[in-house]
Parts: sequence; C-alpha cells; structure tokens
Amino acid sequence: MNNSLCLLSFYFLRITRLKGEPRELAIGMALGVFSGMMPIIPFQIALAITLALFFKGSKITAALGTWVTNPLNWYFIYLYSYKIGATILGVPRENGIISSVMDPFKHAEGYLQLIGKITGAGTTIVSSFLLGGFIMGLVAALPSYFISLSFFQFVRRWRQKRRDRKVLRKASQ
Repeated sequence: MNNSLCLLSFYFLRITRLKGEPRELAIGMALGVFSGMMPIIPFQIALAITLALFFKGSKITAALGTWVTNPLNWYFIYLYSYKIGATILGVPRENGIISSVMDPFKHAEGYLQLIGKITGAGTTIVSSFLLGGFIMGLVAALPSYFISLSFFQFVRRWRQKRRDRKVLRKASQ
C-alpha cells in the first residue's frame, strides 16, 4: 500500500473516531469551511475555533474545515472572493492593483507576502476580498453542514451497530 493511501486511511479513521454529537461536529465543520473561505490565511483556524466556541461546535472539526482552502486552490478562492466582493461594492473587477495582489499566488510565494499585498492595496480592495470571502463562506458552509451532519450520523449508526454485534457475540459465547 502506498504512503498517501495509508495516510488517507489514517485520517479517515481519525475523523470517524471523533467524539461528540453529529450536530456539534457538523457545526464545527461548517464554521471551519466558512472561515477557510475568508481571505485571512494565517488567522483562519483562529477564527474557526472562536466561532466554534461561540456557536457550540466542535473545535477540532472547525480547524479541519479550514483546510478547504489549501495551496492548490488559494488562487481561485481569493480571486473569486475579490470578484464577488468587487461586484457587490461596485469596484472595478479587473485592474492593476488586483493583478499585483494575485502575483504571489502565480509565483508560489508565501501567504505573508499575499497578506502584505492585500493590506497594502487599500481599504476598497480589502473590503472586496472580505465581503466576497464572507459570501463564499456562507455559500460553502451551508452544504458542508448538511453533508457533514449526514456523514457523522452515518458514522454514529455504524459504530453503534458494531458495538451491538460485539455485545451479541459475547452474549452468545
């Protein structure tokens, strides 16, 4: 078995063994996905955990949910969050400033350079990113809640059936 498959199996087992009510776990996941869509890369997990504390969701699944944003899709999430926010605020969607802000993605620079570019671009650009990220977060969080809830309810039923079978086997011996 290759290493990536072993790693996937390991993480799947870890997720299925999470403690908590399915609703609490799903709320945490949705809050993490919401936070993951916000253009605040070094602070996404902190936001997700804070929201999980406030809304009584799982802090672990909130932190996991932020990984919806990762180095493979940062560029697209940030680009569309800007475009959505700019459209709503009536800011030009295409301009030289946004091109320079998105350059760190194209050149695989770190997120600190990206944050510096965004904050240095001015309040209108920052507002566009935040508003667009907020809207994308809401849109992504809703289905992630229901998908996660179904998943964690399934896992709970599956674990209960396994326990019941184990008890029946011991009783029949």
